[in-house]
Amino acid sequence: MKRITALLLAAALTAAALSGCVIENETAYTPTGDALVMEGQDPNSVNPTVDVEPQKLTLAYYAGKSLNPMVSNDYTNRVLLSLIYQGLFCIDANAKAHPMLCENYRVSPNTKTWTFYLNTFATFSDGSKVTVEDVLASYEAAKASKYYGGRFTHVSSIEAAEDGGIIFYMDTPYEDLPLLLDIPIVKAEDVEAEYPRGTGPYIYEKNLSGAHLRRVANWWCDATVAATADSIPLVEASSPSQIRDEFEFNDVGLVCADPYAHDYADFRGDFELWQVDNGVFLYLACNVTYSNNDVFEEPTFRSALTYAIDRELLVEKFYHGFAQPATLAASPSSPYYSDTLAANYEYDPVQFISELNSYGVVKGSLRLLVNKDDIVRLRVARAIAGMLTELGVPTETLEMDSSNYVSYIKRGDYDMYLGQTRLSANMDLSPFFNRWGNMSYNGMYSEGLYDLCLDALENHGNYYNLLKSVADDGRLVPILFSNYTVFASRGLMSDLAPSRDNVFFYTRSRTMEEAKMETIYND
Repeated sequence: MKRITALLLAAALTAAALSGCVIENETAYTPTGDALVMEGQDPNSVNPTVDVEPQKLTLAYYAGKSLNPMVSNDYTNRVLLSLIYQGLFCIDANAKAHPMLCENYRVSPNTKTWTFYLNTFATFSDGSKVTVEDVLASYEAAKASKYYGGRFTHVSSIEAAEDGGIIFYMDTPYEDLPLLLDIPIVKAEDVEAEYPRGTGPYIYEKNLSGAHLRRVANWWCDATVAATADSIPLVEASSPSQIRDEFEFNDVGLVCADPYAHDYADFRGDFELWQVDNGVFLYLACNVTYSNNDVFEEPTFRSALTYAIDRELLVEKFYHGFAQPATLAASPSSPYYSDTLAANYEYDPVQFISELNSYGVVKGSLRLLVNKDDIVRLRVARAIAGMLTELGVPTETLEMDSSNYVSYIKRGDYDMYLGQTRLSANMDLSPFFNRWGNMSYNGMYSEGLYDLCLDALENHGNYYNLLKSVADDGRLVPILFSNYTVFASRGLMSDLAPSRDNVFFYTRSRTMEEAKMETIYND
């Protein structure tokens, strides 16, 4: 996560105001938490407990949008959620899990069975204890939600253990399960409520004087939080431009924004800025099965496509720096990404032409399918089509609105499509290559690549082999990972270290090693 001091950054952001970002429901993958590392800060460190004068902090929120964490998908409202709720774990800027509501855990030798035990002092904002029933109800709601549902791809079942724990049974060995378990825990009876009770340092309240977040008295957790105000007034938002104006001219001190939303408003003036990886993955997908052009049947042409795409240019021209070029199918800010390996697949038009000549002539013009409702993606698709055409492979864009775009993908009426999805923090690619995966369209299925996905889930040391094989196969061609932005008044948030889905990230100063218990499973 990159922290930047900005003065009159309008020139860099003005074009972004015209950009849009629409993520169609082609997957249930959801944000979970890795980011670029803040310069000069260890994201795993815990701030010392000191007496701090509560700051005057005001936030914005959409009163007409839900504050239920299982439903809300708005960046503005999820700023509040990071102060109201906690998960079994929290995930830092390096995609590393830290125990939160979970005090201890056990894992079987084959990592297919995990049991988590709650901190016995953990309470909700009303003072009631957090129970196993609350956790089970929260995960049942999360499993059914669009926001978190994709995390349960390999979860066979979740049950209460006789010894008071919560057991996760996985359908495959799964080394990094805690990376998926920062899902907010709410009271069992609140899972469908508009304002569920949480275990975080603040509680949402609304009265005749307006809405605010009130700091919870006798909060159960001993963590230090960047927000120190006793009460945080909330300004009702009507649009991104109004939020921007409240930040620039009035009292709102921190704003979280998506620079590529269709209604994004660019920020001007003197502020501090953090870029945070949001896990949104942009890629080319080749139609191996139904393309009218047989060049996609073998990896030779598919894998050569990576050399034809100038990712740095795309990031600079269409994302204005708020994205990370990626030649591997993992976020460059994740621990699984290898810069050395990635360098082998960077933009190299000479290499592309050489491989193209060795393969033969591409017949006719290629059709690149794109969702035209996403303005940024549409422009990127047109640019990629131009790059390929200039290098001797005539390519035209097939521009469809959201509903027709999805139907075209499903029936295979294209040669390539420019897709976008949100990967989980452990960069699980198995839904692409599983025969029945929700991202497995028109020849994306590969038994060999799927097996490598399972190997990587079992041991993240195997990600190198997986990512290399995906790049060499070429049916999935990575383009970039985009970021979201956090703007704050200068000096207001000196200790802020946001992660992907947790703007006010903090820990309990307890490590995974300290929380791990002796294994007692008989596999």
